[in-house]
Amino acid sequence: MLTCNKAGSRMVVDAASSNGPFQPVALLHIRDVPPADQEKLFIQKLRQCCVLFDFVSDPLSDLKWKEVKRAALSEMVEYITHNRNVITEPIYPEVVHMLVYEFFLRFLESPDFQPNIAKKYIDQKFVLQLLELFDSEDPRERDFLKTTLHRIYGKFLGLRAYIRKQINNIFYRFIYETEHHNGIAELLEILGSIINGFALPLKEEHKIFLLKVLLPLHKVKSLSVYHPQLAYCVVQFLEKDSTLTEPVVMALLKYWPKTHSPKEVMFLNELEEILDVIEPSEFVKIMEPLFRQLAKCVSSPHFQVAERALYYWNNEYIMSLISDNAAKILPIMFPSLYRNSKTHWNKTIHGLIYNALKLFMEMNQKLFDDCTQQFKAEKLKEKLKMKEREEAWVKIENLAKANPQYSLCSHASTVSMPLAMETDGPLFEDVQMLRKTVSDEARQAQKDPKKERPLARRKSELPQDPHTKKSLGSSLQSRRAGPPGRALAPWPRGTAAPPLPARSL
Repeated sequence: MLTCNKAGSRMVVDAASSNGPFQPVALLHIRDVPPADQEKLFIQKLRQCCVLFDFVSDPLSDLKWKEVKRAALSEMVEYITHNRNVITEPIYPEVVHMLVYEFFLRFLESPDFQPNIAKKYIDQKFVLQLLELFDSEDPRERDFLKTTLHRIYGKFLGLRAYIRKQINNIFYRFIYETEHHNGIAELLEILGSIINGFALPLKEEHKIFLLKVLLPLHKVKSLSVYHPQLAYCVVQFLEKDSTLTEPVVMALLKYWPKTHSPKEVMFLNELEEILDVIEPSEFVKIMEPLFRQLAKCVSSPHFQVAERALYYWNNEYIMSLISDNAAKILPIMFPSLYRNSKTHWNKTIHGLIYNALKLFMEMNQKLFDDCTQQFKAEKLKEKLKMKEREEAWVKIENLAKANPQYSLCSHASTVSMPLAMETDGPLFEDVQMLRKTVSDEARQAQKDPKKERPLARRKSELPQDPHTKKSLGSSLQSRRAGPPGRALAPWPRGTAAPPLPARSL
C-alpha cells in the first residue's frame, strides 16, 4: 500500500510495511514514450524510486519490487548519461529529494547540469547533511560521498568556504571531543585535491587551517587510519609555501610519540616526505632539533624505529643537505651512532649504523676524527665524575661506620655500592682502528642485505637454576607416585589427562 504526502511540489512515497507488500504501478521505459512525455515519465520514475525497502531485518521481502526499483535506477542512469538536454528545471528538485548516490553523481557530472538552477536545492543545509553521512561505517558509501562532495565543491563556488568551514568543525570535534569518526581519511583526501588548487600566495585562512587543524590531527590515537592522506595534505602545503616548513616540523617534533613505536615510524615516514621537498634555506632552520630527534630514534630499542631513521642515509637529497651542514649535524648524530654501533641488540642496525658512519667519514675525515676524540674525552669525563661519586659514597660510609650507633643497626641494613658499567660502545679503539672497523662493517652490511636473511624467532637462552630444576623434578616424581598406598591408573593414549585432586595441586 502506498501513502503519498505532498509538500509543495515534492512527493514523498513510502512503502507501508504494516499494510502488506509494496506494489507500485508498472511504468513504461522512457525510450518507449514520445519525447513530449519523457520528462513527465522521468519525474514519475524518480518519485517511484523514493520508496525505501527493508534490506536488514527482512532481506527477502518485496523482492519483485526491489528489482523494479533497481531496473528503474539503472534506466535513469543510462538515460542521463547517453542523452542530452534531458535534465530540465523540474527535474532538479526531484533528483535532490530522491538522492541515490550513483544516479546523483551522474547527475552532477552531466554536461546538461546547470549550477545556477541547482543552487536553489543544493544549499548549505544540503551540504551539512551530506557531511554528516561521512561517519558511515560502509566504505562504499563514504567513497561515493567523497566523489559527490568533490564535484559539489568544484561546481558551486559559493559553497566552497562553507564546505571548508564545516570540514574544519568535523576535525575540531574529532580532535578535541570524540576522537572517533569513520570518514576522516575521505575528508582529508578531498582536502588534498582542494589544497592542490590553492592560489598563491596562500591566504591566512589556509595557513591557520594547516597549523590549527591538520597538525593537531597527529595527536589522535587512530592516526594510522588516515595518516597517508594527512601527510599528503601537509606536503602539499609545503610545496605551495616553503616558509611554513619550520612551524610544521617543530609541531611534528612537539607531537612526537614517546611510547608508541608504530606511530613513531609513521612520523619518520612523513618527515622524510617533508625533507624531500624542503628548501636548503629552510633546512638550516630546523636541522638541529630535527637531528636531535633522529639521534633518539637511532638509539631506540625498537629496531623498526632505529631502522627507519637510519634509512634517511639512503636518500640522496637528504644526504646532500647533510653534507652541506655536516659541521652541525655530525656532532649531534655521532654519539648515538658510536654508542649503538656495538651495543644495539639487532645486527641489521649495526650494519646500517656503520654505513652512516662511513658516509660521515667520507664527507669530512677531519671532522669525523675530531668527533671521535671529543666523544672519548666526554666519556672519560663521565667516568671520572662517576668515580668521584663512588669516592663520595665511600667517605659517607666511613663516616657512618665511625658513628657509635653503627654497630647497633649494621645488621639491619646493607650498603650497596654503585657499580660503573661500561655499555657505551668501543671506547678504547683508536681512530685508525675505528676507520677500519667502520669501512669493513659497512662493506659487510652491503654484501649481506636484510632481505636475504630469513627471519627466525630465537628462544631465550637462560641459564638453568639447579635448585629450581631439582625442585621441579622432585615435584614431578611425587605427582607420578600419588598418595601412599594408591596407584594412579594410566589414562588411554590420545585422551586428555584427568584433573589432579585439589589437595595435590
